[in-house]
Order: sequence, then structure tokens, then C-alpha cells
Amino acid sequence: MQRSVPARAAAIAISLALLAACAPTVNVQGFVPDEEQLASVQSGVDSKDAVVSKLGSPSTIAAFDDNTWIYFSKKTETFAFYEPKVIEQHVVAINFDPDGRVAEVKRFTLEDGRLIDPVTRKTPTHGRELGVLEQLFGNIGRFNTGSNAGGS
Repeated sequence: MQRSVPARAAAIAISLALLAACAPTVNVQGFVPDEEQLASVQSGVDSKDAVVSKLGSPSTIAAFDDNTWIYFSKKTETFAFYEPKVIEQHVVAINFDPDGRVAEVKRFTLEDGRLIDPVTRKTPTHGRELGVLEQLFGNIGRFNTGSNAGGS
């Protein structure tokens, strides 16, 4: 028994769609200036204003020391429902002296240390987590019946 052409085409299309759904999602956050831009920043010469004009605004400024500017980028890969995995990270830290001039420029990668998580997008809440069954069946019996809904 041989399948018809439309059935075979539909089977191929469904197979391709399933394979495409298995592809990881790549997300890129942040910005790190390229080597040419970083080379234009001169220690002892450039001020904070000069750095902003050459590199743009920093991703963040150190919390307790406004003389440390940080530029970072992070590439993550998410496969299906798993947690995102950081596959690439670049950090540039520019330290300024008390006069506001560049003291040093440091570069870091993922291999150098800790991961940076600029926005976790998770707010801790106090309460309990609902299970799948509680989410599905939790509202059974909590809806108004037709006689109580009118309010007249």
C-alpha cells in the first residue's frame, strides 16, 4: 500500500516542524565594544566623557564605586524547557582615577570567573508553589452559577 503524495508531504512537513522545535534558542544580552574601540581608550588621558563618546554608555556602574564602569555581553542557549546555559560572556571593566581619567581597562571572559546576571526577571514571593494538578483542578466549584451571577 502506497501513501498519496499529499499525505507524504504532510508527514514530511510535520517531521520538519518537530525537528525545528528541537532547535535551541540563542539569546544575546548586552554590549561590549570591539578591540578597535577599546584600543582608542587611553589610560591617563581619556575622561569619563571621552569614554562615553568613544564606547557609549556602560552597561552598569559599580554599586559602591562610581569610578568603575562595566560593559558586558552574554550569550545564552536554551533547549526546550531546560534552564538557559551561558555559552559566551565578555566583560570590560574600566577603572577611573580620582581625577576622572582612565586608570586601567580590564577584559574578562566566561573562563575568568563568575557569571553576570543583570536581570533575573524573577521576583521572590512568599507563598506556595502550585502543582500541575492544583493548577488544572484548583478552580473547580469556585465559579458562580447562573442564578448567582446576575445580581438583580
